Amino acid sequence: MSCYLTKNMSKTMAQSTPHIDRIVDLNALLAKKSHFLLGPRQTGKTFLIRHKLTEARVYDLLDAEVYLTLSRHPGRISEEIQPDDRIVAIDEIQRLPELLNEVHRLIESRGLRFLLTGSSARKLRRGGINLLGGRARTKYLHPLTYKELDTRFDLFQAIKCGLIPSIYFSDEPRADLHAYAGSYLQQEIMAEGTTRNIPAFSRFLHVAALCNATIVNFTNVANDAQVARTTVYEYFEILKDTLILHELPAWRKSKKRKPLASSKYYFFDIGVVSVLQDREFRAGAPEFGEAFETYLMHELKCFSDYVSGVRLSYWRSTSGFEVDFILGDHTAVEVKAKKNISANDIKPLRMLAEEALLKRYVCVSLEPRRRKIGIVEILPYQEFLDLLWDNAFV
Repeated sequence: MSCYLTKNMSKTMAQSTPHIDRIVDLNALLAKKSHFLLGPRQTGKTFLIRHKLTEARVYDLLDAEVYLTLSRHPGRISEEIQPDDRIVAIDEIQRLPELLNEVHRLIESRGLRFLLTGSSARKLRRGGINLLGGRARTKYLHPLTYKELDTRFDLFQAIKCGLIPSIYFSDEPRADLHAYAGSYLQQEIMAEGTTRNIPAFSRFLHVAALCNATIVNFTNVANDAQVARTTVYEYFEILKDTLILHELPAWRKSKKRKPLASSKYYFFDIGVVSVLQDREFRAGAPEFGEAFETYLMHELKCFSDYVSGVRLSYWRSTSGFEVDFILGDHTAVEVKAKKNISANDIKPLRMLAEEALLKRYVCVSLEPRRRKIGIVEILPYQEFLDLLWDNAFV
């Protein structure tokens, strides 16, 4: 039986967002083991609970009454669970990490399965996530994907609005994005308790967004944001821990051309990037290429987390050749937001191919039809995404 779900929020989400079947199957996950389901706010964790765990006992820690009751008496969960309860969901567990002691006990003593959702890995670690010691696995939930949206997918809408469900389907996506980036992100950081200097963090957030999809020069970011370099490192860690930022490490196995070792960073949603940068990504504009690359990073990250577990990286030589993504140790992917790919566009792929270390070299583009230049496959983005989600890149 469901209880303590925030009715107004669920009703609002149901009205504004059509039902989309998500790749993450909660029932299949919980049939095996308890799970943490982590993801940025509004990616659909509560929505999934409401629609997929209809028989679960649900505690929503964003509900003030529920939060106060359980903060005073965590053992109340044990008192309320009935003999026929098999699954318990605790939404926004990072708000009350001390509940993990009770969760641990109930998994051991009653064999219950728990779904524990949250948006902050940092708070869970501080609050004792290790107390569960292997008794719960971790799954990540991201904004919507090409595969999930199916016929509702539109590349230019995805790049303009992002893929947070409620915003992708909003009749005022820009207003909702500004609200998300302005109030939510700042509140999330405030909730971390690591900074009270919101003006400094706001300056940093704008500068960090301008560094999206690049190798970050932390000294320059510190100067532009007018904060200490050590503070910039701390802020980047906060963005990673709150799942707002993904780090893409360097692929360092090339021999002929010495690779760089520094990571690149991508925000989790291109719509959020656009409002933090204070500009829209329009087709044909110079910034559209960065946006297209960030969107592809999103699809690759989702595929890795949901399906394959493949390690993602990028390659850049000290001489300046760069390939956007390396999948495992088998596929190189360059992203070009162009309708006509030239030989010069795929030169980094050809330079990397000289090392003969990978199986496939792919350029994802806006071209209408597949073709091949030497060893390099030039694929329309739709075909690439179909192949990706069909697990063709292995």
